[in-house]
Amino acid sequence: MVSLRQILIALGDPLVEVEVAPDGLEGEITDVVVIEPDDPPEVRPGDLALVIGARGRAAVPLIRAAGRQGAAAAAVKVESDSALPLLRSAATDAGIALLAVAPDVRWEQLATLVRGVLESARGAADEDAGETLGDLFSLAQTIAELTGGIVSIEDTASRVLAYSRSDDEVDELRRLSILGRQGPAPYLAMLHEWGVYRRLRATEEVVRIEERPDLGIRTRLAVGVHAGGRPLGSIWVQQGATPLAERAEQALVGAARVAALHLVRQPSAAGTRFRENLLAGMLDGRSDPVSVARQIGADPAKPAAVVAFAPREAEPADRTELELRRAALAAVISVHAAAYRRSALVTQLGDRTYAFLPDLPPNGEPALLELTREMVAAARTRVRAAVGCVVAGVEDVGVSRQEADRVLDAMARGLDLEVATLADVRSQVLVSETLAMLAEQPRLRDPRLTALRSRHPDLAVSLLAYLDALGDVRPAAARLHVHPNTLRYRVRRAAEVAGIDLGDPLVRLFASLQLRLPPGV
Repeated sequence: MVSLRQILIALGDPLVEVEVAPDGLEGEITDVVVIEPDDPPEVRPGDLALVIGARGRAAVPLIRAAGRQGAAAAAVKVESDSALPLLRSAATDAGIALLAVAPDVRWEQLATLVRGVLESARGAADEDAGETLGDLFSLAQTIAELTGGIVSIEDTASRVLAYSRSDDEVDELRRLSILGRQGPAPYLAMLHEWGVYRRLRATEEVVRIEERPDLGIRTRLAVGVHAGGRPLGSIWVQQGATPLAERAEQALVGAARVAALHLVRQPSAAGTRFRENLLAGMLDGRSDPVSVARQIGADPAKPAAVVAFAPREAEPADRTELELRRAALAAVISVHAAAYRRSALVTQLGDRTYAFLPDLPPNGEPALLELTREMVAAARTRVRAAVGCVVAGVEDVGVSRQEADRVLDAMARGLDLEVATLADVRSQVLVSETLAMLAEQPRLRDPRLTALRSRHPDLAVSLLAYLDALGDVRPAAARLHVHPNTLRYRVRRAAEVAGIDLGDPLVRLFASLQLRLPPGV
């Protein structure tokens, strides 16, 4: 389902403005249709009706007719502000939202953009574990945040397919491009003369175009989008009020590879979903890793690794907000992963996002760790990441995923770390897994310690602090903010109540483990 609000967010201010919305902005938009004065309107419930050929007051009958047939919204061009009150009144009476379209917007451009949003949503409607990374508008917004610029994604005919939202002032070229019109002729001629379009069609090279204040054009980066050597379009990043990000060019390379998955089979996102499902099946053990590697063009015999990501804070109860956060995280990871390795895969399983990185170089662990840190830093929400071991070939990718999960599980149990490997937290992982076993199997616990924790929690806390300090009372007492004599009394009392011999090293060892179990276990 796509709401009117989502359509408006995707289109942004340059194209349309809401004049009235009697039923709010959450109504579903199912299709976009064109209605003209000379033809009987054919409108179905949920349609967005584009009123063509009738401006201002002349559009009133068509707005009313669209409302009678159940349209969710009507878009019109307004000749003057004096016509707005009449149009608003007609839309309110008809129970239909009224959108005012900028005078120089081409109707076919507006219809194409709306249909793109609708088709992307339909392509993602039935996804579960391999949910699509989002439509081109979401990708454009992700690129904007990674580069610090203002983004548009175009096809090979330089038609804008999607663009990012921006609070910065856009230059004349971007404004005209979004409106479906050509930019300044002298500037476009220079782009051709400099070979910019030729380079975008022929290579994956990021092209930098310096600003031209005399033409109202700001600095830009551009990169071609390709698949199998075939040009599919391009991504343009305009510099806004602040300089572009230091690693903007690297982000653009990855973004172009992600965009190619969307553009190969536009308007369907099947290509993207297929790759995500490949990884989900491989990680779940349903797909042969060697076969998957061959399908994505990776060498099954080269080293590979899995990195797992999870939120560091409680996930929102609202499912829409939750899905938006997960999609945003997956998009950021995909752009970075694709920039690092063309054949990288990203998918979501449960509340975790996984990146599969094949074709790693020998001794590639430091670079993989640095890449993971960049992903976490670029994420729009607070996340933690666990880097699985680098395995010799993709046949052992399950080992890497298992290790990443083990590390992430331990990190979730109180470790204040953003990125970690097993080597960083080995002791915590082993203790964490031992505690998980104790929690799941009560028969492995000492009932005397269980009774002590439930009936005398203060004594249990004091005993654990004493054991952690290896029997040194002063630092243990300082940690608990009590007098050393008070702690000595509590330790003796704990041993008496529980009936345990603290002179036995095995008793001390097991007590230090069991007393670490979460409260209530």
